[in-house]
Amino acid sequence: MRSVGSSYDVRLPDGRALTCTLRGRLRLEENKATNPVAVGDHVRVDLQGESPVIADVLPRSNHLIRKAVKKSARYQVLAANIDQAICVACIDLPFTPLGYIDRFLVMAEAYHIPAVLVFNKVDLLAKDKHLQKLVAFAELYRQLGYRVEVLSALEADFRQHVVALLKDKVSFLVGLSGAGKSSLVNLADPGLNLRTGSISLHSGKGRHTTTFAEMHPLSFGGYVIDAPGFKEFDLVDIARAEVSHYFPEMRQLLPLCKYHNCTHTYEPGCAVKDALAMGEIAESRFNTYLNMLEAMEKPY
Repeated sequence: MRSVGSSYDVRLPDGRALTCTLRGRLRLEENKATNPVAVGDHVRVDLQGESPVIADVLPRSNHLIRKAVKKSARYQVLAANIDQAICVACIDLPFTPLGYIDRFLVMAEAYHIPAVLVFNKVDLLAKDKHLQKLVAFAELYRQLGYRVEVLSALEADFRQHVVALLKDKVSFLVGLSGAGKSSLVNLADPGLNLRTGSISLHSGKGRHTTTFAEMHPLSFGGYVIDAPGFKEFDLVDIARAEVSHYFPEMRQLLPLCKYHNCTHTYEPGCAVKDALAMGEIAESRFNTYLNMLEAMEKPY
């Protein structure tokens, strides 16, 4: 399903697609969420009237949310009923900062959604420094327990890897513009022929080709939700003291801190800071944690 303005494209069990409006009661019941219906929602459609209407949204097994643009006291539901969230990242053209990857992983942890990290465009890594970064980054996240794939969406040899990753699952794809999300889906299922963009040679950044999240059925089973090129991820309704719970390497050390509400910043007897000093926690990950705490202190 996708939302376009005040209408929604809904796929029925028999494969038909209907453009539906939203029953007024659901709009009135909307509270903090800017969108009462999200991509991936299971809905009940009323076909009795002149045009199809979404009558109810069924309970969600999970969802991903972020702060609403220009309405930071509210949130936007990015997608619902997701089997896995996949971050498509690049070592170059465009470079994906580790902080971006870390924030994505924290968001997935917070909403209990299995996360996968895909390093795309391996065919472009001719420089030794780029290859060294790729090996180091992939090893960092594998050691944390995350599934990491390294491939190129432009090489047919990787197709079966991508098919195996997506088959029979609802997958939510995110990544910076130009990272190759649509190309990745096209490699697995060429019949979808999703629109892809190019990289600006001046800035090295991608140009947006996806302007709204949309769910696509895969010919071999499963669905992908291709989301816009998000620049950042914000946690919603999560306390500052809880952020470290969503870093696996910190979570296992929390019982060893002297104070049960330790923020791992200034407190003595902090097991997390001790592990950082011994190189058992990556400095890049700890810096992301500190940056997230700092961002949460800022007023709307």
